[in-house]
Amino acid sequence: MRLNQNVSLLGKKVVLVPYTAEHVPSVRFRVPESVQPAEAPLCPCRYHEWMKSEELQRLTASEPLTLEQEYAMQRSWREDADKCTFIVLDAAKWQAQPGSTEESCMAGDVNLFLTDLGDPTLGEIEVMIAEPSCRGQGFGTEAALMMMSYGGDTQADDE
Repeated sequence: MRLNQNVSLLGKKVVLVPYTAEHVPSVRFRVPESVQPAEAPLCPCRYHEWMKSEELQRLTASEPLTLEQEYAMQRSWREDADKCTFIVLDAAKWQAQPGSTEESCMAGDVNLFLTDLGDPTLGEIEVMIAEPSCRGQGFGTEAALMMMSYGGDTQADDE
């Protein structure tokens, strides 16, 4: 969703940042030809690697994707009017390490799906804390609450 493309949200435990092409690659410089130079990632990132996990595939009802498919998915999530995705970062890592990359602080993602475009107050939220070391610390709870607040505030602004 383009609505959140320039929005970052800071909580006590997590930081939510827009899901961009920089969060996808699993190997440095292995960027599909379809990705424009301005979208090309500058760092090796974890999202694609996380989604190779059979456990995460089972828990998220996801299918394994090729790197090209993952980039296509990221682009579709950015463009679709009925989806909003943020990458969940560990706020303590993000704040403790000046100049740290988002990749080094990634914990998972949170998604908002508008289930009825005629009624933007209806939706579904999904949270994935993919990084095992970040589980059981309240990251998912805070990410879900932040997404509900963001979605509600955004819809109120549209009215």
